[in-house]
Amino acid sequence: MKVVLDTNIVVSAALTPEGNSAKIIDLLTSHQDIQLSYSTEILTEYEDVLSRPRLNIKTEMRIRVINLLKNIGILIEPMPSNILFSDENDRIFYDTARAAEAILVTGNQKHYPIEPFIMSPANFLKMTEKAL
Repeated sequence: MKVVLDTNIVVSAALTPEGNSAKIIDLLTSHQDIQLSYSTEILTEYEDVLSRPRLNIKTEMRIRVINLLKNIGILIEPMPSNILFSDENDRIFYDTARAAEAILVTGNQKHYPIEPFIMSPANFLKMTEKAL
């Protein structure tokens, strides 16, 4: 199973270690059957958002999260789609998930087209509980 994580999942995992997003990161590190996919643009977005002062995420935590995701993930360079997005920053997550044939996990499903491969963290966790 392949997965792409929207930035809100990574931020939520860093801020709330006991939440669903952190559980997803734990699954990625503990199950070789689940493979993270990311693009260069996604990593840049993760770094930019995790660095925002208002989030108050310590540098050590930010570096640890980014390095973890790089180490467990596979770099994908997708072709841009022509689907309309209200926020163009969401396109790279959608395109990467499509290119990797992965599930896109996001806390903002309303930002994306209705597609079966786009899931909330709770739904992703339910699905993986059944599959693992």
